[in-house]
Amino acid sequence: MAKKWRILLAKPGLDGHDRGIKVVAAALRDAGFEVIYTGLRQTPEQIVSAAIQEDVDVVGLSVLSGAHMTLFPAVLEGIRREGAEYILVFGGGIIDDEDSRKLKEMGIGEIFTPGTNTEEIVKYLNAVLKDRQEKIL
Repeated sequence: MAKKWRILLAKPGLDGHDRGIKVVAAALRDAGFEVIYTGLRQTPEQIVSAAIQEDVDVVGLSVLSGAHMTLFPAVLEGIRREGAEYILVFGGGIIDDEDSRKLKEMGIGEIFTPGTNTEEIVKYLNAVLKDRQEKIL
């Protein structure tokens, strides 16, 4: 039986726009992932704590407020502090190419912007997680 990947989706900061992350959550669930959605206005500390408690493989962050350069690195640092570098962190939102590049250099896996087809997100996660699993085995 194939592993069912656990994904925590979160809306860090004061961003109250959650339609996109709910669409992504449904698409990932339909694709066979186990999805945990923490809801709106989560602090980086709350997200990291939930990721550890839920023993997830992936954390997906969505920010439309422009605070991604503060919030994404804070979550990534918290995960590293917990010794959970094995957790893939990816993001989405209104993020320009330069910030996207910087976030990826910091260790964020991929950035998806509004209008991205959910199949692209599913393909990305399946490819990265399969590659990680093969390296472990």
